[in-house]
Amino acid sequence: MKIQTINGALLRDLFLGGAANLEKNKAYIDSLNVFPVPDGDTGTNMSMTMQGAIKDLRSMPDTVTVGQVMDAVSLGALKNARGNSGVILSQLFRGYQQICKGQETISVAMLADALETGTNAAYKAVLRPKEGTILTVSRMISQASVALTKRKKSISLADFLDSMLTVGQEALDNTPNLLPVLKEAGVVDSGGFGLLTVYRGFKAVLSGEELPDLAQEAEEEELPEENEGANLDHFSTEDIEFGYCTEFFIVRLIEGFSEDDLAKLRDHLVRVGDSVVVAAGDDFVKVHVHSNCPGKILQFAMRFGELDRLKIENMREQNRQLIEQKKRNEKEYGLIAVSAGEGIDDIFRSFSVDRIISGGQTMNPSIDTIVNAIDHCNARNVFVLPNNSNIILAAQQAQNLCSCNVIVLPTKTIPQGIAAAMAFNPELSLDENQTNMQEAMNVIVSGAVTYAIRETHYNGNDIKEGDIIGIIDNDIVAVAENVNDAVEQIVKKMIEKRGIDDPIVNLYYGDAVEEEDAEALSERLQDLFEDAECIATRGGQPLYYYYLSVE
Repeated sequence: MKIQTINGALLRDLFLGGAANLEKNKAYIDSLNVFPVPDGDTGTNMSMTMQGAIKDLRSMPDTVTVGQVMDAVSLGALKNARGNSGVILSQLFRGYQQICKGQETISVAMLADALETGTNAAYKAVLRPKEGTILTVSRMISQASVALTKRKKSISLADFLDSMLTVGQEALDNTPNLLPVLKEAGVVDSGGFGLLTVYRGFKAVLSGEELPDLAQEAEEEELPEENEGANLDHFSTEDIEFGYCTEFFIVRLIEGFSEDDLAKLRDHLVRVGDSVVVAAGDDFVKVHVHSNCPGKILQFAMRFGELDRLKIENMREQNRQLIEQKKRNEKEYGLIAVSAGEGIDDIFRSFSVDRIISGGQTMNPSIDTIVNAIDHCNARNVFVLPNNSNIILAAQQAQNLCSCNVIVLPTKTIPQGIAAAMAFNPELSLDENQTNMQEAMNVIVSGAVTYAIRETHYNGNDIKEGDIIGIIDNDIVAVAENVNDAVEQIVKKMIEKRGIDDPIVNLYYGDAVEEEDAEALSERLQDLFEDAECIATRGGQPLYYYYLSVE
């Protein structure tokens, strides 16, 4: 059944699911924080805010109304809001409350209006809104949601949430392009990620799915480097203009407290600090600000009422502790490999490669991507395996931008990279490892089989579009009508070139090759070259039917 009307019980369960998903993944969201504005960690702050928001929901009966749910969520979130992101989240919910006030149920179109009203409330609460943050993600979602409900009058809640998540992910992925500090640190906005985590919890409740574990997904799927935590090496205490994060409530407001008084408070905070968020409740005001004079801020705020729940954190000291922790955890060696294909990724991981960069033909990684991978290794010495001739120069440029010792081994093929990784031994010295890895990559013969995308004449061969071509050490040496013939031709040449008895022939088959076909080809090669040992392994690489090596 397609749900198009949301009652109180469903809305209650959606928020409970969103809070549970945020709590489950708060540590992963914390890892996306961009210092020097830690604010006690975004994921933790947003989760504590959400836990306050849902405090009274669990005891509510199924007869509860939408209005009652949002009254509780809005008040609970505002009273328990932690950090900049938590206060903004509370303002989003306060905006939702305005649309839901007094309503028993709401339609999907009204939910879209609630998203828009919440976004407007959040923007107003932030004195100097920055794009590339949770505000941007919320705005893009709300704008697309309102437009969607205008186009489709009878859209289901499931389809509506799918659209929210799709648009939200696109907005989140774009945040580094809007906020330079995100691009420099190599992360997306953590607050925006946290908001999407709440909405993913909504979707999981509606569809009956298990709440996702984002940290596990990152490990299993190897998310892009931009999503794997901020790089502290780019920051120091000198980068922090305002050193103290200050939060407090103003309660028992003075008689006649007005919007003019609220504006005076905001103007004063903007003059002495940044990251200013001022959120007004019915009988209290929540304040968040970064400054160098928390005492003066508190003194000024006392003009408008009594102060409650004060929290002052020294962000410079937080930065020192984070950097010291990173230094304590620094290891001797790190390995980075550029890879293409899940099977190839798994092979590299099995040989102690710390970071995998997705790349290769047609998708060369940037210098920034390589630098971020090096930084995330947190090692004194980092070996980089480019595994493609077009990536070596970028890796060498990245080498010059890092504070640790970076050794770029000029591996031109995936098999060369695998051979080098196999030769690494953490018990050996740096010089010994470099020598062994260099020798290992140089002695193997690399091959590949793919298809021609256009007509050409090369190395004495007339090549037509669609022909199967065999490559040895980046040189086209065979043209055939089918894949197996091309493999047989180049394996013969590779064995002759290697010139040893009892060679080992490795076939890494790509995503266009079935396992049984690869195994059959391996057996065929074993028959043809009796002295060789032929091994077929899943590579999963695109474009290339096979990567091959003879060692």
